[in-house]
Order: sequence, then C-alpha cells, then structure tokens
Amino acid sequence: MIFPATSTAIGRALLAAALTAVLAGCTSLGAAGPTTGTLRDAGEDSYAGAGISVIELDGGAVARLTALEQARSIAEVLGESPATGVTMGAGDVLDIGIWEAPPAVLFGTSGLGTVGGGAQAGAQSSAIPQQVVEMDGSISVPFVGRLDVAGQSPAEVERAIVRALRNRANNPQAVVRLVQNETRNATVIGEVAASRRIPLGPGGERLLDALALAGGPRHPVGKTSIQLTRAGATATMPLDAVIRDPAQNVRLRPQDVVTVLHQPFSFIALGALRQNAEVEFEGGGLSLAQALGRIGGLREDRADIRGVFVFRLEDPAALDPALASGVQLTEGGKVPVIYRLNLADASGFFVAQDFPVRDEDVLYVSSAPLVDLQRFIATLSGFAFSTIAIGSALGSGGTAN
Repeated sequence: MIFPATSTAIGRALLAAALTAVLAGCTSLGAAGPTTGTLRDAGEDSYAGAGISVIELDGGAVARLTALEQARSIAEVLGESPATGVTMGAGDVLDIGIWEAPPAVLFGTSGLGTVGGGAQAGAQSSAIPQQVVEMDGSISVPFVGRLDVAGQSPAEVERAIVRALRNRANNPQAVVRLVQNETRNATVIGEVAASRRIPLGPGGERLLDALALAGGPRHPVGKTSIQLTRAGATATMPLDAVIRDPAQNVRLRPQDVVTVLHQPFSFIALGALRQNAEVEFEGGGLSLAQALGRIGGLREDRADIRGVFVFRLEDPAALDPALASGVQLTEGGKVPVIYRLNLADASGFFVAQDFPVRDEDVLYVSSAPLVDLQRFIATLSGFAFSTIAIGSALGSGGTAN
C-alpha cells in the first residue's frame, strides 16, 4: 500500500528529476543557428582562429565596398580606347590600283582604260591582283617589290607605293582599299542571338554596338551580364549597369572578346525570417533592405533585430587595411567574412539600403534571447505537468488500495 505522503514524495522526486534533466539539456532545445552574442563575441576567439572576420556593417564598410565595385568596373579595369582608324595586319586582303599620267612609261601597255580629264586626260590605270598581307606583314607590288604594310593605314601604303614608283613611272598615283579585314575584329559569344566576329571600323565600335550587331542578348537585360576580356585582363558588369553608365560603354580594341552571360543571381535566407529559401535577384544588384523585403522581413515573434548577418567570401581589398593584414585566404583568394547589421540603431536602415547583396551570399537573422527562454519555460511546464499527473495517478492508486 502507498500512502499519500509517500506518493507526494515520489512526485517531488520525479519533478526534481525532470528539472535536472531540463536544466542539463536546456542548451540543446533546438535553434535555427548561432545566437547574436555567439557571433559577435566570438569574433576575436574561435572565429578569428578559423580565419573568419566579423565586421560591423556601417558607413565605412559600405564605402569600402562601393569603392571596390567602382574599381572593378569595365571602364576602370580596361579603360577607354581612342579611335585608331584602319591599319593593316597579317591576313588582311588589299585591293590596289595604280595610275600613271601620259605618256605612260611603266604601265602604258596595260590597256585597262583611261580616267580623269584636262592635264591628266588619258591617264593609264593598272589594277594588280588582290594582295594578302603575309605573316611578316608584307605584300608584293609590281615594280616596287616587297613592301612592309603591317600597322600602316591605307593612306600610308599609298604614299609608300608612290614614293617607290616616282623615279620609274610618270606622275604615279595609287589607291589602296582594305577589302577583307582579318586583324581588326572583336568576338561576341555567349547568350546572344548569333555569336560572331565584329569587324572594327575606323571609328571603333563600342561594347553595346557589338552586342547589337550580334543580335542582342537572349535573356532579359536584368538577368544578363557582360564580360569583356582584353590582353589577359577581364572585367564583368551587369548589362543594365553598362546601359545606365555611358562611361562603361567602352570602345573595343582588336582581339577583344565580349562574353554575354545569363546569370540569375541568388542569395540564401535563413533564421528568424518569414521565409527561409534561396531567392533569385536581378543582375543589376539588390540592396540588403530589398533582400529583407523580398523574403517578407523579420519575424517579430522570433527575430533579434541586433542580429542580422551576411555571410560572404569577400575580396581582401574590401576590408579595412588594419583588418586585412595577416588574414587567412581561401584557395580562391577570398576572406570568409560575417557582416553584422544592428537594426536597433535607426541608422542601420540607411546602411541596409546601401549595402549590396551579392551572388551566393547567406543572409541569416538570429533568434532573440527571449525566444530561447520561452522555449525553456514551455519545455519546463510540460515536464512539470507530466510529473504532477504521474504523482496524482500514483496517489490515487495508493488511496484506492
């Protein structure tokens, strides 16, 4: 037989055991990720040892990122090019015509017709076979011999031919025309209507001109980026940024390669947010404030407004010089960085409007400390009421006996 006093003691023992179990396991009640304090305070300890930098997101950090983006622009990396006109190179095909005034001495037997009038009436013209510029940059002209034309304009070649014939022909004249351009071309490939080589005219085609000549992009402007490669250097920008900034519409140079890329950028949203998902955004870019808006914002019942974090593999040039010295780099030459935004400070909302979200960023919002307390209380209450119920059942059974 179990007496009431004994059942009460058992109930108390069970409650104490439950409390001990809950207190022992209160740190493992479950969470969406690290807390704000863990990320903030561990920056100088475990995270620093792992090569991860924790950076407060403020005006200075945004200014460094803005300067880095400008330094990476097409205009800054590759620069503007002057219009160089038409010059000859290996593989080009030239059409050459030579005239001689009467009485024709050198070309008088050509019988190819007469041109002009007045003092030049009856001038004899002679067309020689089209000339292909050899790999050494030379062509062959009758009565002139081998003539180096590499890097010269048609007008310069004309003058060189006339000088060579002056003491042999009667008042010679020459016309040189480029009929097939093999050296002054740019290549457009990728997500365009038709990949092709673009011949560059005397004035020089610009980046958007080449894109238009290739039929334009196959995807919406907002999801398209342009990569320009020149002499081993490469710069990439969203297409709409190039359209909005005329300085980025640079003049192309021979052998430039324009690659049109379809890039539906995305970031990953985790933690105390209304939506945890991978979210696509336009190539033109997205601010942190816009990113928070697209996922419905923070959850008022869970989010810690002091704990908005962006995890990123960052370029070392974007860090403060004092912090960048001695940092550990990944194999790709990046620095693991955690940016922290404090929305309890009203200025944080302005910072969020200027901070750019990048492709493959991870946006994480930690849970408020009170949320963990509420979980603990709810768990404790569950154990307590279960224990009371067990004790009551035992007490009832003892009384019945």
